Amino acid sequence: MKKVCSFCGRSENEVKLLITGINGYICENCAMQAYEITQSSGVLDPVGKKGKASGKFTLKKVPKPMEIKAHLDQYVIGQDEAKRYLSVAVYNHYKRLLQPESNDGVEIEKSNIIMVGATGTGKTLMARTIAKMLDVPFTIVDATVFTEAGYVGEDVESILSRLLQVADYDIEAAKRGIVFVDEIDKIARKSDNPSITRDVSGEGVQQGLLKLLEGTIVNVPPKGGRKHPDQDYIHLDTHNILFICGGAFDGIERKIAQRMNTHVVGFNSVQNVRNINKNELMRYISPQDLKSFGLIPEIIGRLPVLTHLNPLDREALRRILVEPKNSIVKQYEKLFEMDGIKLIIPEETLNYVVDRAVEYKLGARGLRSIVESMMMNAMFEIPSKKVKRFEVTLEYAKQQLEKTDSRMLESA
Repeated sequence: MKKVCSFCGRSENEVKLLITGINGYICENCAMQAYEITQSSGVLDPVGKKGKASGKFTLKKVPKPMEIKAHLDQYVIGQDEAKRYLSVAVYNHYKRLLQPESNDGVEIEKSNIIMVGATGTGKTLMARTIAKMLDVPFTIVDATVFTEAGYVGEDVESILSRLLQVADYDIEAAKRGIVFVDEIDKIARKSDNPSITRDVSGEGVQQGLLKLLEGTIVNVPPKGGRKHPDQDYIHLDTHNILFICGGAFDGIERKIAQRMNTHVVGFNSVQNVRNINKNELMRYISPQDLKSFGLIPEIIGRLPVLTHLNPLDREALRRILVEPKNSIVKQYEKLFEMDGIKLIIPEETLNYVVDRAVEYKLGARGLRSIVESMMMNAMFEIPSKKVKRFEVTLEYAKQQLEKTDSRMLESA
């Protein structure tokens, strides 16, 4: 008896595969069509359509603000005020998610956060540390790559594509995740004067972020990239996603100083001027300064918690070098220990590294680059030598860093 597909009638010679059933047959083309029909009808749950409950991210009891700050203290040196703001905002946000339904009509709104501070002061590290502690999906996105829809660059919806990828496409977990938008100052409005050229990577991106920050249902491309009409979208509600924005806002000190000196009028105005430490201008930052810098009022309103990070002084840099759980010195000690070598860095060498970092004015990242330059030759040579102990003397540190400086001068 000749075998034919029970659906399309083609014989086994006309198809690549013919699947045998109890009372009939189906070819590979009809099987594919049957799958597409069941998929479009919503009977099946394709990957990322409704999400899969992986159980990887489970929100347990939310730690109290003091517990969150104590955990941050183990990894981030100083910045007590920023830690307090961040701990309270995160605690209130997750308490809001766990609130039981009530009939009193009180609905707690989320409080997105904006952190202002120079490079290397710990903005990203704080956000990452809190996310690890809470065991929630966390992603860092760079605002510099975003443009308005239709222009070369990434759409703002790709923020949520990355969050979904981190959450293994578990939509329920992604809905309560944390997104850290770095370099938020780079999408500031370029100028107050309207011009014939569009500000596609500045004000246009800020406007695209508005509904995302406030809370809406967004059509997210599952694999990221640009949207196109034929693809299936994942519908993600952003009402419970906490957005933390960070930026260096280089030059905002001038805006703060300008604002604080504008309202001084009268004969005794000189006596009435507050004694302001020029090195601590960041502590006086207000939403008005962000507006002067180039953020639109609508986006400032959707980032109600504003906090600042102080520039790192010499004492803070010295502590960062050795105190945190994953300090730079501990990392290098671990690397040498894996080769069976005990690394010793005396106090005088550490002080020299800190002095150089203060000169560079790059914060904690400056410390890393200095130690990297200082240890490069040792990391190359020592593992091949039969030694059990290596001490980085002050003379050795100076010699290595002078070599690096001379190489940079030659290349310049």
